[in-house]
Amino acid sequence: MSGADIRLGRLFNPDSGRSFIAAFDHGSTLGPKPRSEDAVGRLATVISGNPDGVLITPGIMKQGGHLFARRGAPSAVIRADWIYNHDVIPSLSPRLQDPSQGEHYRVICTAKEALALGGDAICMFLVVGTQDGAGFADNVEAVATMARDCRELGIPLIVESVLWGTRLRDNKQDPELLAFAARVAAEMGADAIKTTYTGDTESMRLVVEGSPIPVLVLGGVKSDSFQPVIDATRGALEAGAKGVVYGRNVWQADDPVDNCRRLRDIIHGPHA
Repeated sequence: MSGADIRLGRLFNPDSGRSFIAAFDHGSTLGPKPRSEDAVGRLATVISGNPDGVLITPGIMKQGGHLFARRGAPSAVIRADWIYNHDVIPSLSPRLQDPSQGEHYRVICTAKEALALGGDAICMFLVVGTQDGAGFADNVEAVATMARDCRELGIPLIVESVLWGTRLRDNKQDPELLAFAARVAAEMGADAIKTTYTGDTESMRLVVEGSPIPVLVLGGVKSDSFQPVIDATRGALEAGAKGVVYGRNVWQADDPVDNCRRLRDIIHGPHA
């Protein structure tokens, strides 16, 4: 068993075989959204909800790493890249220059740097549907390179395979394309997938069954009611997903700790 296998295993509950990761990396693409202004304070609140892991940017990990420095703390999953397109920052793009001028992707953290920060895993995007095929090829190459570096250092790589390219503005839950993206990530060497819930259990099975590595579902935009989040979680788990990576429906909630508790009950079973 490799170091990457050991660290990945720590993200999954030994009884349920599933994982609940709270995502707190939105500031790098969305800026300071309500309830995230005090980043370290909100991070502390999220951690007190007892998720299995927290997805976090290098900068916030640098500032809030002390919150992970205790036995029983969640695993730190380091966001190692950054994307820009006018779907990612819709509230700002009208005030920028022509937002249709392009999509941009950059790796911002190496595997070695993530380990030095105290990271237990790394997360990277794989964005399908970009206008420029060369840009998608560069993205695939970056994922494959990171996967190689992660293998050498013994840290797992989670790939967030999504349909966020501007060519797919109205088609972000397409199960065949999501299955394609997840499989590409797995073929490039990812250890787990983070991806969009298709909207129903039957079509989500296409994504899960086409992936030889664990699939986790992301939470998307904040819901006015928590019930759709619960329903999507149950649907994804029924389809075979191994857990969730939820952000705004956790840290932007009126009571993040209670939302964490409710999600843990669904994912791991009551009182886990």
